[in-house]
Amino acid sequence: MRVVVQRVTSASVTICGTVHSQIGMGLLILVGIEDRDGAEDVEYLCNKISNLRVFDDENGVMNNPITAVPGAQLLVVSQFTLMASTKKGNRPSYIRASRPEVAVPLYNSFVDTLEKTACLPVATGVFGADMKVALVNDGPVTIIVDSHERDF
Repeated sequence: MRVVVQRVTSASVTICGTVHSQIGMGLLILVGIEDRDGAEDVEYLCNKISNLRVFDDENGVMNNPITAVPGAQLLVVSQFTLMASTKKGNRPSYIRASRPEVAVPLYNSFVDTLEKTACLPVATGVFGADMKVALVNDGPVTIIVDSHERDF
């Protein structure tokens, strides 16, 4: 499982011309899922995101997690293209991305677990929908975390 975590001042998801979800200051999290992912990957990433120190403290140093920032919000969007392989040719291959029957339950588990871990409500996109994601990246701060590239 791979996530792109972006610190934002605002973010939104629009589907068919209608705003589906929006947040103010917080984190936009794009999630890619592959078949080898499971509950352990969900737990790892949700704990990592909840404790990722990417918000400024009183001295202007990125030292605070989202859980220490009053009013911070979370928006999670599924994005199968995060699992793209560009090793061969110029057309990305998405063979590593899980099909919906595998990915949807893991995506839903990720959203539920993040909500519990961070103790914050989680706004979402719609799995598989054609979404327009708008954001104002704050910093910019963009962090990529892959659950299969961790020390055990």
